[in-house]
Amino acid sequence: MRRPLEEKIHRSHPRRTKGEKANKKQMAYVGAVYSIDRYRRSARDVVDEVCRKQRAEHRPKPCQKQTWAEMTRTPGGSTDRERVFVEMAAACASRDPDRRKPLVCLLDGERSLWEMAGEWLPRAVGILDIVHVLERLWTAAYCFHADGSAEAAEFVSHRLEMLLQGKVGYVIGGLRRLCKEHRLTGEKRRRLMAAITSNENNREHMRYDEYLAAGYPIGSGVAEGACRHLVKDRMERTGMRWTIPGAQAMLHLRAVHINGLWDEFIECHIEVEQDRLYSKAAA
Repeated sequence: MRRPLEEKIHRSHPRRTKGEKANKKQMAYVGAVYSIDRYRRSARDVVDEVCRKQRAEHRPKPCQKQTWAEMTRTPGGSTDRERVFVEMAAACASRDPDRRKPLVCLLDGERSLWEMAGEWLPRAVGILDIVHVLERLWTAAYCFHADGSAEAAEFVSHRLEMLLQGKVGYVIGGLRRLCKEHRLTGEKRRRLMAAITSNENNREHMRYDEYLAAGYPIGSGVAEGACRHLVKDRMERTGMRWTIPGAQAMLHLRAVHINGLWDEFIECHIEVEQDRLYSKAAA
């Protein structure tokens, strides 16, 4: 992100320090709404697909996708995550006005997002993204085994299968026991306790045995894909620098194009501009 003009004028040193330079990037909230058929599978099926890269042949594909993106900070300093939830709630209501279809909400572990989902999507079944859980398991595995080792992979696949079978408590207890047995200290202990705390805080959204039996999706691949092709592929090209208003405007345009609404947007833009430029003369 480009520094504000006021900061450039009043800064007392020619360059930022190392810590300040690391905070030049800004994140974006990305949301997606789509329809998909139920897909019932077992815990072993998911482990084979996730850990052993054995993709299922008959997996249903998402359809009628819509995506939105908002910067995490506005020029005034506030967050705009609520706008993403407003758009998603409106899209869900238009797709299923009678509320007959099951509604699933997949999120990562950020507590503020769960609070927002409870406000705008209260009837949705909240599910913690399994990819987020998998990242935590790998973090825990590297506290005991070498990076990239077969032992670390077995550590992750075994506990992932337990989580998918609904044995969240057993996994949390086992990690605590390992922490004591190995007498972890310092950075390893901190990382392991962060993984344990994350599972404890999101336990109510980790009933994967029920989700799999119902045929619900448990991974946010659609939203993750949107993070790449909506945001990163356009916003992080070599040498690019953005202001917050400019970046947000580009995200809105990208979302309009990806959602297949470009022609409608152009027509609306022409009407608004004609009214702005010529309404007084016509009157």
